[in-house]
Amino acid sequence: MPAITLLFPHQLFTDHPALHKDRAVWLVEEPLFFTYLPFHLQKIVLHRASMKAYAKDLEQKGYKVHYVETLEKKADLRELLNWLASKKTDKIHYADTHDCWIEQRLSRTAATLGLQLISYPSPAFLNTMQGVKEYFDKRKTYFQTDFYINQRKSKKWLLKNDKEPLGDKWTFDTENRKPYPKGKTPPTAYPVQPNEYVKEAIKYANKYFSAHPGFTDRFCYPVTRQEALHQLDLFLKQRLSEFGAYEDAMQEKEVWLHHSVLSPALNIGLITPDEILQKATQYGLSKNIPLASLEGFGRQIMGWREFIRIVYEREGVRQRTRNFWNFSRKIPSSFWSGTTGIRPVDVLIDRLQQYAYTHHIERLMVLGNFMLLCEFDPDQVYEWFMVFFIDSYDWVMVPNVYGMTQFADGGIMTTKPYISGSNYLLKMGDWDKKTTLTLPNNETVSWTAVWDGLFWRFMHTHRDFFSKNPRLGMLLKTWDKMDQAKKATHLRLASLFLEQLDSTK
Repeated sequence: MPAITLLFPHQLFTDHPALHKDRAVWLVEEPLFFTYLPFHLQKIVLHRASMKAYAKDLEQKGYKVHYVETLEKKADLRELLNWLASKKTDKIHYADTHDCWIEQRLSRTAATLGLQLISYPSPAFLNTMQGVKEYFDKRKTYFQTDFYINQRKSKKWLLKNDKEPLGDKWTFDTENRKPYPKGKTPPTAYPVQPNEYVKEAIKYANKYFSAHPGFTDRFCYPVTRQEALHQLDLFLKQRLSEFGAYEDAMQEKEVWLHHSVLSPALNIGLITPDEILQKATQYGLSKNIPLASLEGFGRQIMGWREFIRIVYEREGVRQRTRNFWNFSRKIPSSFWSGTTGIRPVDVLIDRLQQYAYTHHIERLMVLGNFMLLCEFDPDQVYEWFMVFFIDSYDWVMVPNVYGMTQFADGGIMTTKPYISGSNYLLKMGDWDKKTTLTLPNNETVSWTAVWDGLFWRFMHTHRDFFSKNPRLGMLLKTWDKMDQAKKATHLRLASLFLEQLDSTK
């Protein structure tokens, strides 16, 4: 077999560019997707079920498919390439993986063995790295909004006269920040109908990965292209119209609200960003969907998702090797079990156990925000997010953790850390603010008091940094004017909570 096509778990494209019926297909449960970290059981289920369904589909189309399970020695890419070389394979056709670990393994092993790698552009993203090189090479900093506006212009998306934005605004971000109205009923949950592949994958996950966190009984994500397209259709009909208004809203008892929850399917290739944008745009314009919703949804796909991947490929190594704050605190078991005593954090950790999912604001402004205030080692925060989230991949989590949530990169892609006191959470969510926790001195306090204590302690401790930031420097004036007794209470509660974290494993 002189040439083969190599497919990875996150490349289940209906029109995979490397496929050719004259070449055998090797679909591999590479350990980087299964065992490199103790990934949530539902992530194992997602990959296993979608890969098995995809393999069956390829076989029905006439391809010869070799499926390699992660427990096999050959699942390791380096072992597989060695084995293929021993069988006289000389060419490996594959699509760009957008993953530095896989690309490193591929290139190094292939070079050692004298294998020829033939790479194809992947439909996983709207842009190629070469296509955006000139744009970013001209800039010293990475600004998502500027990039997004450039994307709107170059792709002529939602423009009038091919140059001005519809609605006279490039972004309706300021209109996408409404809390969920009390008494409002959100759309019904996406239907759960486990197919044969999901049922088999659940057995597989529970048999071989029982030590991994999470539960499988509420698995509800698309594992075939047809299911992904159906979920997109449901989102457009049931959720898109109010997506914009409530995309930042949080509710204790609601998982999905108006979100598409397409990222698990999108990040494994069952559906492409180009398809999503085309269908959403056509539907939104024909049904008079509020522009703030259509633009807000498109911004997530065309703006943030593309931006994150580009930052990863250009700056990921630099980001993941920095620790701007020099934080080293280890994440205790309470952040895995959901027993921190901080109501929003515990609610979301329980949600992660059940669904392996929370939406973007819950990730950024609850989980990431609080972890930064706790001064955790950013490498541990990265692993925590990688393990718990069903849509996590290296390209997703390196910029989002080291850049967005922990500011460990020192500002490569953001100008400030995303931190807040409890007021923001209470404004945007219906969190029970009466929930209390007991500190090491047996003092019982509300979670909001601890959160605010940690926030003001962080501002106080890192005063030199914040005083140089105009937007956050204003908060230092509030701190300076604060009553001394109130200041002391904030610092005391923060110190006691951190002491509690350090005393547990």
